Amino acid sequence: MLPNPTLDQLQVFLTVAESGSFSAASRTLNRAQSVISYTIANLEAQLEVPLFERSGSRQPTLTDAGRAMLEDARRILSDLGVMRARVKGLKAGLEAEVAVAISVMVPTNATVDVLSEFRDRFPLVSLRLDTGELGTMMELVASGKSTIGIGGAVPNQDDSLVIERIGHSFMLPVASPNHPLAQIERPLTLTDVRDEVQLVVTDASGLTSGKDFNVLSYKIWHVSDIATKHQLMRGGLGWGGLPASLIVEDLQKGRLVRLALDAYDQSEYPIYAVHKLDNPRGPAAAWMIEAFGERLSKCPNKADFKAAVDMFHPDEKQLAAE
Repeated sequence: MLPNPTLDQLQVFLTVAESGSFSAASRTLNRAQSVISYTIANLEAQLEVPLFERSGSRQPTLTDAGRAMLEDARRILSDLGVMRARVKGLKAGLEAEVAVAISVMVPTNATVDVLSEFRDRFPLVSLRLDTGELGTMMELVASGKSTIGIGGAVPNQDDSLVIERIGHSFMLPVASPNHPLAQIERPLTLTDVRDEVQLVVTDASGLTSGKDFNVLSYKIWHVSDIATKHQLMRGGLGWGGLPASLIVEDLQKGRLVRLALDAYDQSEYPIYAVHKLDNPRGPAAAWMIEAFGERLSKCPNKADFKAAVDMFHPDEKQLAAE
């Protein structure tokens, strides 16, 4: 017959081992010492191995089997504590899981900061994170696959969604420093860029189908995600727009250069928090939205961003031109 120790037996075993004696365990658990001894004896009978060496010492000493079982007892009782805490949180309205969809337009440092604090503040709440381009965030929320979404590009008003502006971002036209457009020492025109390959992200969600955002070239390479676009542009394979928050280090270190292209819309655009009207936010999701709002409200505007980059390249003509 397989051993079937009770949680109470394991708790008594752990208390005796940690307190160092049966008498100390009886005081800690507020039970008679005889009850403690009886419980340990029953546990040893269940496991069919001695847990304590009682002969030759006034204090019980763990046997080799006892030391091995001690780690198992700690783990089981720790898991029980986690379960109890989770049930307490659920009864108080805390979510078991928050599924969040975050647009690549959201600054990476803000995402890392928020999720790091989320982990510490809500250790018992599971997290499912999806990232995507353009309309992917909206599609994940609208379909119910994500509890909340953080990002821009709200292509259509949807009465089933609650949309709240919490920050801003902006795109910059850039290219590798060895790209032909980066060699032109004057503001660029549409004629300059028409015959150069422009890298464009294709929205897998289909929500923005038929809509072009800042597509100016006749030669277009479509890529599936912004990370691929970023790497291809650093490799000199084309030009295009990238979120300012993603490329600040590239600009500072000269891996990319900003193109002085007035035809490319570089205006700031809003970042939203989105959730379904019929799926109210729980405490953890509500906190996450507030935390993103706090950090995104502190994101630099275009003037601050340009000053930060110019500090590294004060003589760069592309950076100075507007």
